[in-house]
Amino acid sequence: MIKACIFDLDGVIVDTARYHFIAWKALAEELGFEFTEKDNERLKGVSRMRSLDILLEIGGIEMEQEKKEELATRKNEHYRSFITQMKPDEILPGATEFIKELKQHSIKIALGSASKNAMTILDRLQLTDWFDAIIDGTKVSQAKPDPEVFLKGAEELEIAPENCVVFEDAEAGVEAALAGNMKCVGIGSPQVLGQANLVISGLHEMNFEKLANL
Repeated sequence: MIKACIFDLDGVIVDTARYHFIAWKALAEELGFEFTEKDNERLKGVSRMRSLDILLEIGGIEMEQEKKEELATRKNEHYRSFITQMKPDEILPGATEFIKELKQHSIKIALGSASKNAMTILDRLQLTDWFDAIIDGTKVSQAKPDPEVFLKGAEELEIAPENCVVFEDAEAGVEAALAGNMKCVGIGSPQVLGQANLVISGLHEMNFEKLANL
């Protein structure tokens, strides 16, 4: 019996990947080298500090940890300046409609995202009030594939993990959902997300009937 849905944010409800790319590109330009979209592929699903190490490697730059932390902070400031300009029309197709359908069927809704900027993004998209619980990077210590972010979401919703379905676009996220004893719908490629109970290209392909049949 499915009683709750837990959504990852980036790649599921909204696509902020381009803002991360622009922020890293701006930082590279400040350091005097070019950072391309091809380079950016190496940063997908990687932590901010590891991403910075890759960026510096591309630029052939070495520096002390303290300076690295300053640069990571500057990158986040660039990123935050971009996301504070976001508008509701940047919500990915089908997300709002599916969330409304879930509400009509009294399904509880949580956000399970590693992003520490999740609240800013939800506020800009005018989605905050739709969620019964919001678990973001400020509330967890373990990264996916550890299931902590989803288990905390289930706990706040007061729903058993086995009655929850997670929506994820990353392999580590799918692994985290399954490790937490939850069902999972993958958003993206079946080749990458094949472990999920169902794989779709976006929430525009999802409805309550498909959810009930998981």
